[in-house]
Amino acid sequence: MSQLFPAPPIRPFERLQAADGLLINAERWRRAHEYHRLRQGMHYQALNQPGIVCGLGVQAITAPSDVKAEYRDGRWVRIQPGIAIDLVGNPIVVPQPIDFRIAVELADNEPAMVYLVVKYVDPDDLRREERRDIVQETFRVDEKSSPPEELEVEVCRVLLQPGTVQLENPREVFFPGYSNIDLRFRLQAQPRPQALISMAVVNHPDPDGTRHFFNLPHLLRATGALYPALQGVGEVGQVSFDEAEDLEAHDLLYLTGRQPLVLNSREFEALKGYLDRGGVLMVDAPADAVPLVESVLALAQQLETPLEYLERLRRDHPLRTHPFLFSALPAINQQPLRLLSGGGIVLTIGELAAAWGIDDNFALSRLAIRTAHELGINILAYAWRRRQLFALQGTDAAWTGGA
Repeated sequence: MSQLFPAPPIRPFERLQAADGLLINAERWRRAHEYHRLRQGMHYQALNQPGIVCGLGVQAITAPSDVKAEYRDGRWVRIQPGIAIDLVGNPIVVPQPIDFRIAVELADNEPAMVYLVVKYVDPDDLRREERRDIVQETFRVDEKSSPPEELEVEVCRVLLQPGTVQLENPREVFFPGYSNIDLRFRLQAQPRPQALISMAVVNHPDPDGTRHFFNLPHLLRATGALYPALQGVGEVGQVSFDEAEDLEAHDLLYLTGRQPLVLNSREFEALKGYLDRGGVLMVDAPADAVPLVESVLALAQQLETPLEYLERLRRDHPLRTHPFLFSALPAINQQPLRLLSGGGIVLTIGELAAAWGIDDNFALSRLAIRTAHELGINILAYAWRRRQLFALQGTDAAWTGGA
């Protein structure tokens, strides 16, 4: 179970205790106001995530005429005025356009990504020659070769090629090329999701084991749009059952194919430990994959958690009711879907993931895809909630961003 951004530190606040006769000096005044800043920051960080509020557009420009001739090249961008908020709630206000030169020189013949970020600067951290009664909160703009850190907000990125750099605005903003201003990965300030859902495909010796690998990211992207309380990781991982530590990094393991699932003792123990700690294994079997289905049913028996059809489970089972309500399960490619669950294993018979993406013949209707996404989100939400409840019963349970 992951968090896109870290939660606030769990520590109590201290505030100034006022009493008659209290003398106010600079230190007490600072502590009195710092208390309110920290409370406001904790409130923001607990309920929201950092990003851009408005503005801060970026465009490639010609070099300003007032810079030295040696710097009049194609490396200049203009950052427009705007507002952002960092992780701990500090407002970053850029009141005027800023002309900025990307100065990085590539060390080898490989392309390199450059990130432009803005960061809040506390006036108390600045060295000033004279003291003032009023100071202005400010910011700084940096270029980096690594993704933004916790207190930085990305305004754009650029993929540079070796050789002469000539920055340009992209002709197609959704598919920028080399030396194009790329604004696709900017984060918007918005309410914090309860959790970030991580999903991985289980590699096993079956030629059909990766048949729906490229459909899984479509489900993760749909999750944030259809159920904002959860947000999916952009990339789907790949793991093996014998890699116990890798299993723990994911909330849901996805497996498909046709051949029976055969585990050695090490793989069995790794999977059992993962399930015992709240993890969920989803086996998405084609309707005619009888060997795979029978092997999963036998595995559940071996784990002493036999699977039951959804129709036999409680009517308020979360796989049926949360966040989307299902009475009858959908049909995928004219085949009725069946679903069984027990002990952290979810077995779908009918290839649910086949409708999470765009099929080869473009035959799936919007309704079919949407319904499959909703049931997939129910499975993701079930996986997150199950793992969260297990974690909250652990000896080292800490705040995980949800109730």
